[in-house]
Amino acid sequence: MLGIAGPVLSAAERDWLRHPAVGGVILFTRNYASPEQVTSLTAQIHAARTPPLLIAVDQEGGPVQRFRDGFTRLPPVNRLGRVYDQDPVRARHLAAQCGWLMAAELRAVGVDLSFAPVLDLDRGVSAVIGERAFHRDPEVVADLAQHYIHGMQRAGMAAVGKHFPGHGSVAADSHRALPVDPRPLETLGVEDLLPFERAADQGIPGVMIAHVLYPAIDAQLAGYSRYWIHDVLRARLRFQGAVFSDDLGMVAAHGAGTLTDRANVALTAGCDMVLVCNEGEATGAVLDALAGYRDPAAQMRLARMRGGGHGLARDAMCQLPEWSQAVSDIAACDPDPELGLDLA
Repeated sequence: MLGIAGPVLSAAERDWLRHPAVGGVILFTRNYASPEQVTSLTAQIHAARTPPLLIAVDQEGGPVQRFRDGFTRLPPVNRLGRVYDQDPVRARHLAAQCGWLMAAELRAVGVDLSFAPVLDLDRGVSAVIGERAFHRDPEVVADLAQHYIHGMQRAGMAAVGKHFPGHGSVAADSHRALPVDPRPLETLGVEDLLPFERAADQGIPGVMIAHVLYPAIDAQLAGYSRYWIHDVLRARLRFQGAVFSDDLGMVAAHGAGTLTDRANVALTAGCDMVLVCNEGEATGAVLDALAGYRDPAAQMRLARMRGGGHGLARDAMCQLPEWSQAVSDIAACDPDPELGLDLA
């Protein structure tokens, strides 16, 4: 899965999309100008191949929402955790509404999936996770995430839980440094792993692996670790869905060598799809190195990540009573004036 430079495809990027090693495109704020523009862009990307490439984005809400103007401003999900402390029933309802609204608005412009929800714990340690996490209590995270995922499913979007096995208990930001978590597996098993285990039990179709090192458990980063992916995620947690790497351009991922080396190590460890988000021309070298790579089981798992649902155009979606109700419910749960309806 690769990133592209701007709001329109360049000639080189069109060639990349036809490369056999490419399975998807991840979009960022730099790729977005308006709902109409991004609808045209996703249509061009989907038309480039048969079966169509996956199109993904990070649209969690709060600080991580790539598409804003013309989309509902979504609150950071820790607001739902605060509601849960006072009224769990209302919080579950709001979680389902947030998941549905996020997914419905993306599906209406042709995006297959958002890398959500965050299943990390908010331990008050990680600035890069922080309000992106539902709560500090793993039971609450698992509960709210289940309802959020059900909302996504109702809108025709597959969920991708992140960042396995848990990024919320380390201070370092893996975009800029190597996070190291010294805790043993016994501790992670009853804390950080619990939301992932519950999500796996409920059949979550995707998981993203963290670029975090757990030296008491394995010498490799989780994203490069066959132990974490096969022995823990697939064998112990019985996860049967698709495994995505985090961005291989992040500083924490650099220890495996060149970008091509990183891609090979992640795939060998058990990732089904690797993300190369911001590497420009270096992306071409990775594609050429992986031209002969085939994994039929991974292709089957990834095929289940394609968007489904009602397929309504954006204007028709905005006429749904369900959409109006979700916007109203979410705006009422958050006092931030920048959140809520934004149809500019």
